Amino acid sequence: MINEIERDGVLSLCSDALGVSIDPSAAIPDEALAALVRRSAGINCPCSRSTLRASLVESLQCLDKKTDSLPERLERIIEGLVISGDLLELSDVSSGDLNAQGTWVFAAPPAFVVRPEGNCYLLGVVPDQDSFLPASISDRVVARGCTRLLEPQMGEDLTDILSSLGLQYLSATAWLRSPKAQPPEEYISNLEYRLKKQGPSGEINELEIIDHDASIGYYRGRWTEPKKYSGVHIGRRPQMYGAPIWCLVQLVDGEPQRLLDFPIPRTPWRGCDEAWRAQIAYDFLNDHPQQFTTTSIGNEIRFDFYSPIPKWAERRLMTFGRACPAQKCLFSYLVPASEAKEEAVFFQETVWLLHINQEGEIKQ
Repeated sequence: MINEIERDGVLSLCSDALGVSIDPSAAIPDEALAALVRRSAGINCPCSRSTLRASLVESLQCLDKKTDSLPERLERIIEGLVISGDLLELSDVSSGDLNAQGTWVFAAPPAFVVRPEGNCYLLGVVPDQDSFLPASISDRVVARGCTRLLEPQMGEDLTDILSSLGLQYLSATAWLRSPKAQPPEEYISNLEYRLKKQGPSGEINELEIIDHDASIGYYRGRWTEPKKYSGVHIGRRPQMYGAPIWCLVQLVDGEPQRLLDFPIPRTPWRGCDEAWRAQIAYDFLNDHPQQFTTTSIGNEIRFDFYSPIPKWAERRLMTFGRACPAQKCLFSYLVPASEAKEEAVFFQETVWLLHINQEGEIKQ
């Protein structure tokens, strides 16, 4: 006999299967969406982001109370899972498939990273399964946004236990790999040297660029058409299939002269990461640096950011802290006070962001 299941019953079954609490009276929480994306990735990957997103939009369109924003929320969750390491982009893996697109994502194998306080940060996907851990351990996993944490019990060696279950141990050094610290002048000089070696670009249809002079506090508002702009700008240009290509473009009165596509060959960073870092460097050199602000909240410090930052930088926040609702900014993280000073220095010296404290003072 076939029984009809109402919406609340479906969500209850999803909650039990995923191990994530779902309130039927509210929108599906990010933790549940992240678990569903992992599940879909185990079935569909390798595939494009759009394929992954579409598989869930179709499945959830009658279940989520915020269906209008569902595609945007899922895109944000997929990006979060790329940052967290559950999903890998083509630049992160070696594929023997000659047809693999540069915009494809792959399901990462199960692995873990030990955080400074001893908790284990879990990542990875197993095909056609909701969890790669036995119930005695998976029941203890805490989901926070796109991340999953496992806290050791008294006298428990999680490294040995997780390794014996087949999870790969990733050192914090390897996991938090970032570009070498260097002055922004040196970084931009190297990029523009590469740009000068490129031949004439010709006309670039539907090119968008970031206006260096637009407000650094409103990232989306900085994007514009080339118009009559001159100089070197960060841009995006469309391609026939997949997301637009990030690039560095030299303009004269709005006409492209030379073009350097991101990512640069033989570098491990994504195109968007390279572009965002370059824009941060240009803003720093143009005397209106991008900022982050910090606010003390009990034993934690809230870091607020107003523009996108590279994956390798946000991964530190995700590893040492936890995402929290943004307050008049693009995104926010809570970081333990014991870790906050070191992270603030990292964002100042390696990412070239200006640090503003809760009193509005510039921190050196």
